[in-house]
Amino acid sequence: MASYKVGLESFHYQWSAAHKPVIRIASGDSISFDVNEVMSWQITQKSKAKDLARLDNAKLYPLSGPVYVSDASPGDDLRIIVEEIETANWGWSAIIPGLGLLPEFKKPYLWIWDLSGARKSGYVKFKNGIKVPYRPFCGVMGVAPKEPGEFPVMPPKLHGGNLDIRHLIEGSALDLPVWRRGALFSVGDMHAVQGDGEVCVTAIECPGKVKLKFELVKGAGIKSPRFTTPRTRGDNASEFSTVGIAPDLMEASKMAVRNMIEYLSNQYSLTREEAYVLCSVAADLRIHEVVDAPNWVVGLAISKSLLP
Repeated sequence: MASYKVGLESFHYQWSAAHKPVIRIASGDSISFDVNEVMSWQITQKSKAKDLARLDNAKLYPLSGPVYVSDASPGDDLRIIVEEIETANWGWSAIIPGLGLLPEFKKPYLWIWDLSGARKSGYVKFKNGIKVPYRPFCGVMGVAPKEPGEFPVMPPKLHGGNLDIRHLIEGSALDLPVWRRGALFSVGDMHAVQGDGEVCVTAIECPGKVKLKFELVKGAGIKSPRFTTPRTRGDNASEFSTVGIAPDLMEASKMAVRNMIEYLSNQYSLTREEAYVLCSVAADLRIHEVVDAPNWVVGLAISKSLLP
């Protein structure tokens, strides 16, 4: 096992199997990535709301990578373990007219956050005594898609991408299906904290550093992303989650449940009926991302404390 570093010079802005890898690694290796903020430094600590109208969308979603994983082939599972995340000492959130869940917000709005001391305290201060838990993660993790050509980072698809799953914090593990030889993994869109859904289209966007470990599971044959968290919101138990990604929230929800039924049936020798009942009484359905049209991300989580 070895450790590597991917610096600020490696950014690209589209998913494509044609990208030349910036580094080649083996299963079990770790990489420390420098991650740019989502607008490629077009927003700074001195920016104002009026600056949002001048953003160049061609510089949206800079991705660090891609990484070629030796021996990765279509049908394998690339497991990405989040080892460390460190954000910069500032970040921003914005309302951008035309984006987000609610159309009635028609004026641009920008909030600059002070993240200094957040890792030590565990919180980020808002205003009037309000503070939010500091839970940094990367909103974008993905591999090269199966289809040829170039594709925007947003929306998410079955190869990953802009998943915006806020539970992918330190200690979590994301499993992605491999569609291309070498996988060609990239990462970006660091957030200091986000709520499920990311309803106004931004979290606390910020640059930073993330250390990821890569493990290859040969022949796993998974069809969509799935992930494991180190703890839940209350009982300190780890969770396993399946994911549904579709242009309709109901269909995404059904996909997440069907993926969990398949997993439980295969791993724990349950009938599909037994697995479906267990999902209904013990699993939590969550909307992870609802603002990256045309695809939405829904997850179904079950506590690993329930499973042998």
